Amino acid sequence: MIGLNLVYGVAGSVFALFAVLALADAPRRIANAAFYALLSVSFFAGDLLGDFGNGLLVIALTAIAASGRFRARPREASPERPRGNALFAAALIIPATALVGTLLFKQVPALVDARQATLVALALGVLLALGIGYAWLRPGLATPFREGRRLMDDVGWAAVLPQMLASLGAVFAIAGVGDVVGGLVGGAIPEGSLLGAVAAYAVGMALFTVVMGNAFAAFPVMAAAVGVPILMRQFGGDPAPVAAIGMLAGFCGTLMTPMAANFNLVPAALLELKDRNGVVKAQVPTALPLLLFNLALLWWVLS
Repeated sequence: MIGLNLVYGVAGSVFALFAVLALADAPRRIANAAFYALLSVSFFAGDLLGDFGNGLLVIALTAIAASGRFRARPREASPERPRGNALFAAALIIPATALVGTLLFKQVPALVDARQATLVALALGVLLALGIGYAWLRPGLATPFREGRRLMDDVGWAAVLPQMLASLGAVFAIAGVGDVVGGLVGGAIPEGSLLGAVAAYAVGMALFTVVMGNAFAAFPVMAAAVGVPILMRQFGGDPAPVAAIGMLAGFCGTLMTPMAANFNLVPAALLELKDRNGVVKAQVPTALPLLLFNLALLWWVLS
């Protein structure tokens, strides 16, 4: 059965190629190569390493990032190939394949693990877009990976922040942070108030995301505090919309925090903006109304 084995295999292979390309540079970028090699190992052999082994791997990644030796490559002039807006068609292949594949794969559970249908479809979309790009633009065999590695070099260690922060959220949940927050929030919500519970959940998701930098890290805490015990059990909410809209509320927090460095600080650096928080400031007027909309939507769904 096809599942995460395909996704991890594709990701591990790409990072392994990035490591090889970093070693082929002149001068060699040993730190970059080691960083990508460790990421490749995590995808290929994470299950075999166990918790302790993966913990050591994360420490090694952190040490490389903290050493300051992980550096971006000097920018090189590349030949212009004017293709107009048609270039966006290749990029749109990925989300289109993910959407169609998710709907189709769930109908054939014997072929694809239904729990991982979206990720499998996303990986297939990337491979399909890559194949179409080769046939259409006819680049050198290694060109897409060189360009991908150049982008990863620019983003740097911040590329792994989502995984790290999602893991932190799981640690917080296991440590009982959600229960503590739930006790505090429960005392502040008027008894029997659906609107109060929805507001605490949605705003809490946004605020925890602002602090932690990632909605995936905030979700286990707020789900344990408000989502499951109050919205689902007390008010009988359907887990699907409670979880989905809660994550959307969290993403509103992502738009408003520099802690989401890979989303908000890295683009400012790549665009050479004078204000390093310029991306965040531009997103706040969108994030706040969107948060209110998600709050209202969740209240309407549960009413």
